Amino acid sequence: MKYKFKLLFFLLFTNFIYCQTTFTAKVVGIKDGDTVVVLDSLNNQTTLRLAEIDTPEKSQPFGTKAKQFTSDQIYLKKIKYVVTDVDRYDRSIAMIYYVTDNKYLSAEIIKAGMGWHYKRYSTSKELAEFEISARKNKIGLWVDSNPVEPSEWRNKQ
Repeated sequence: MKYKFKLLFFLLFTNFIYCQTTFTAKVVGIKDGDTVVVLDSLNNQTTLRLAEIDTPEKSQPFGTKAKQFTSDQIYLKKIKYVVTDVDRYDRSIAMIYYVTDNKYLSAEIIKAGMGWHYKRYSTSKELAEFEISARKNKIGLWVDSNPVEPSEWRNKQ
């Protein structure tokens, strides 16, 4: 009996540790290509930084286009998201999915050539392949012969 209790406790505890909560909210603001503001069912606003990608800064080439792309995709729409971390600005890092077809927004941004796969924080082979494809086909910001990564751009400012 003790063994069964310990096993049950272990399974429940493990499940609790590894489960991630999926939230639903409405997007009410687009700060830039990789940062949005959502409103939950209790009217709480939360700023979400998209996981696994980095998009051009507003003042950077393609910054406005990246923001517009994100806006076209999710502004005033319901989304699902999973918080994976919190950044130094106290924003929730989140994986955002479309409610309608469960597509992953970060992947769509990379496919459209509106951002970089943030390899420093992501090991996704799929996102890396999407970036390679966008570069090869000169989609979005990859039409530029020498695009500057946002982290480099910020360091120069």
